[in-house]
Amino acid sequence: MGCEVKRRFLLLYATQKGQAKAIAEEICQQASAHGFEADIHCISETDKYNLEIEKDPVVIVVSTTGTGDPPDTARKFIKKIQNKTLPADYFAHVRYALLGLGDSEYTFFCNGGKIVDRRLQELGSQHFYETGLADDCVGLELVVDPWIDGLWLALTQATVSLKEKEIMSNNLRTVSKGVCAVTIDPTTSETPSLVSEIQHLKLEDSGVRSPDISSHKAANGHFVASSQGSEPSLIHSVPPLSQSALNIPVLPPEYIDVQFQESTDKDPSLTSLISEGAVFEVPVTKAVQLTKEAAVKTALLLELDISKTSFCYQPGDAFCVICPNNASEVEELFLSLGLSGKEDCFVCLKIKDGTKKKGAAMPQHIPDRSTLKFILTWCLEIRAVPKKAFLRALVEYTSNTGEKRRLQELCSKQGASDYNRFIREQDVCLLDLLHTFPTCKPPFNLLIEHLPKLQARPYSASSSNLFQPGKLHFVFNIVEFPSCPARPVLRKGVCTGWLADLVTPVLQPSESTQHSSAGKSSALKVPIFARPTNAFHLPEDLTVPLMMVGPGTGISPFIGFLQHRQKLQEEHADWKFGETWLFFGCRHQDRDYLFRDELQYFVGNGILTHLKVCFSRDPSAAADTASPKYVQDNIRLCAKDVARVLLKERGCFYVCGDEKNMGKDVNDALVDVFSMEAGADRLEAMKTLAMLREEKRYLQDLWT
Repeated sequence: MGCEVKRRFLLLYATQKGQAKAIAEEICQQASAHGFEADIHCISETDKYNLEIEKDPVVIVVSTTGTGDPPDTARKFIKKIQNKTLPADYFAHVRYALLGLGDSEYTFFCNGGKIVDRRLQELGSQHFYETGLADDCVGLELVVDPWIDGLWLALTQATVSLKEKEIMSNNLRTVSKGVCAVTIDPTTSETPSLVSEIQHLKLEDSGVRSPDISSHKAANGHFVASSQGSEPSLIHSVPPLSQSALNIPVLPPEYIDVQFQESTDKDPSLTSLISEGAVFEVPVTKAVQLTKEAAVKTALLLELDISKTSFCYQPGDAFCVICPNNASEVEELFLSLGLSGKEDCFVCLKIKDGTKKKGAAMPQHIPDRSTLKFILTWCLEIRAVPKKAFLRALVEYTSNTGEKRRLQELCSKQGASDYNRFIREQDVCLLDLLHTFPTCKPPFNLLIEHLPKLQARPYSASSSNLFQPGKLHFVFNIVEFPSCPARPVLRKGVCTGWLADLVTPVLQPSESTQHSSAGKSSALKVPIFARPTNAFHLPEDLTVPLMMVGPGTGISPFIGFLQHRQKLQEEHADWKFGETWLFFGCRHQDRDYLFRDELQYFVGNGILTHLKVCFSRDPSAAADTASPKYVQDNIRLCAKDVARVLLKERGCFYVCGDEKNMGKDVNDALVDVFSMEAGADRLEAMKTLAMLREEKRYLQDLWT
């Protein structure tokens, strides 16, 4: 027999936090076993592939970020394909399959993938396999795993010659009759990869496990059943899972070699952590707790002094805070990994000789000449929920038979529900796994290969530079993750917890924030950098009426809007300004009514013409079923004015806050308003809302 010839396909991914990349790498790792070779690239690396002349099938994995936007890594590609001068047959030669990642609790589910999919179709591309839309709300793997399973047959059909198609058709007809034999014409030059792929498909179709998917048993040759009770947990399972043969992922090839060196060099600057722009380490000049102690959530306001920097912003802009991992958690990792005493050693990284990882590359988010402590503190998201590929890699470094079996279960197809229940839904991280499986001792290179980049956290500016020159305010809730069986201690959010701990010594009680206090905390500094310009700004025409929806900390950017309006009205008494509406809501009027004094001031001075508030947990709201509980209730109560402002007076509508619940509910409320007031059916109302979005008159700043 001749040498095996693997069939090539182009594999592109567009990722924001590493999820799409991890799935693309899983496809790449599986490809060889199915007779294929994946040419894998980030979709932004347009110098490494050329879609204009691509003849082989293309597989694309695209995530979604923000309020339904494609990830940052896809911006360059999308800008290119959205060029209106491209002819309708520009990509007529391209055959592709697309997998979109999203969350159905958000308004624009999988919109990043849908944008790419729709535009490729408009330019003449053809699907060779149906588009997959994976839902993080219920577990991406519920769509991702079967989509990948079906991809290989589709790729095979897309890459075979006419003669091969005839042979394959005959063999697949044989499969449909339940026969496991494969007919091969010895006079043809069919490659072993095609034959093996047909065999693989036939075995799966007839209920026989394919030879490239291993069944794993414990070391003693028996499957391990739980001996710790009838309820499953992170550490143990129950039948039938504990007694099942397992289909586990292919072991990801290791590709990073790590060496530790003693050195007197300094760690890189924080600017090296971002791809473009500058990092400004600015003093904290004020910290105020806006909520009362009895509030369900604790909201803080921080004031930063940017007067000695070139950082500038508009009301409505967001910026990013570079935050470190929790120091005590980093120390725990040192202990668990057996790296105590090496914290200040410099880490030298290189690609392993002979690695089988396709397209192995040095991680861009780890600067050269970094210490171990710097990498674990500033570069790696140690709180990230481990993906199944990471669990599969950890199996190889776990010595206890029961622990090894349980990790195999959690990364297997049979253990998908356990993975969701005990890892994904409980936000289990690597540190939790190392505590739960104490004989698991992974080397440091595994962390670099599998943990994503520690992302900077975005926050909305809650001030106006015109109103308070040289000052930047922002507001946030301290995020908390309650304890659970897999995590016996409560944890705070990575960034909000760090900020809260940073300013605790100088924290002031709730008070009016109109006037800055003395800078008691100027010794404390926070690293920030500007985000790309967005459209969440005041209209240039000051006569345009505004409607703002911001429950809880979603009110943050609108304080900046109103401060800006106040200053303009003070400086230009003869100018005309449009009316302003604010819909605000919180749980309790006496506990978490943020900026109450400021809002009353704005109303009293005519800067805010309509203030609509609601309190969802107050006893009075509970007793009166007719009173509004949420901002969307007030929007419906003001339906006539909302329709007037948006449809007749061409006003702007802004929404800021939680995307999963509030953002969707406000969207639905506007559809109801347009249906009631314009006499339109629901479809027409949705089209009206889409038109407002297209015209940049319906603007959202939403977060998870």
